Order: sequence, then structure tokens, then C-alpha cells
Amino acid sequence: MRDIQTIITPIDFSENAESIIESAAYIAGKLNAHLHLIFVIQNFEDYSGIFVPPVNLPNLEEQLLESAQKKMNELVENKKDFITNSGVKELESAVLTGDVTDEILGYTREKRGDLIVMGTHGYKGIERVMFGSIADKVVKTACCPVLTINPYRKNCEEELK
Repeated sequence: MRDIQTIITPIDFSENAESIIESAAYIAGKLNAHLHLIFVIQNFEDYSGIFVPPVNLPNLEEQLLESAQKKMNELVENKKDFITNSGVKELESAVLTGDVTDEILGYTREKRGDLIVMGTHGYKGIERVMFGSIADKVVKTACCPVLTINPYRKNCEEELK
């Protein structure tokens, strides 16, 4: 196994995103690695069976991209001190569009990612039924190790006693 120099961390802007970022930054800091935070906007084509897009779809897609980039910038700014203090070598962020799993894997290959750190929970409700578990798909098809974090199991110390 090669040294871990680049860590890719997909986030979904859910309430769990900050916890996932902190875990990934901690690991990246310990390994003196680069950290890449990515968010993927799901393709509209995936909703074609249940969603009739408005006539001005290009404008909607552009607005979603701008909004997601703004949210990413805010999240990075909010976590900047934690990330810096964790010893992360370098931080990059990106907003992508397409199939979520394909984009995560493609970005990982492109950036020569050595480790993917991601949450086990993101989508909920009908979206999870429609798209399945992104984490499960990534674990099964990634070209590098994948570390999954269950954000709902924050403190297991009581269970260990």
C-alpha cells in the first residue's frame, strides 16, 4: 500500500457534513495529507420519471451550481480554523455535477486519491430508495481504500464499558 497523501471527502451539506469534515481533517492532519472536499449535484435526468423540469432548466442548473459553490465556500470558511489546526497540508474544494458515485470515483482517480473518507448516511427518505447508498457503491467500486464514518455514532465509549 502506498503512502496516503491525498484524501477525498464527499459531503452533502447535511447536518452531518461538519462532523465528517472534522474527521477527515483530523486524519489528513495526522498523515500530513492533502484534503479535498467535494459536493456532487445529482443529474436532473435521474429524476425524469417523477419530475418535469421547468422550461428554463439551464438557469435552474446554473443557480444550483452557484448556490452549492456558495454553500461550499461558507462551509470551508466555517471549518478553516479546525482544518488548519489539524495540520492538513493543503485544502481544496470542488462542486461537481453528474451521477454522485461516478463523480466521486472520477474525481478520486483524477486527483490520484489515496483514501476516501465519507459518511455512511446522507440521502434520506425517497432519495435513498431511488439512488441507494452512495457510500455502499463507493466502497464496492473505489480504486483506493474507503473509510466510512457513521455520524450518528458519535460516542461509543458507553458501549465499550
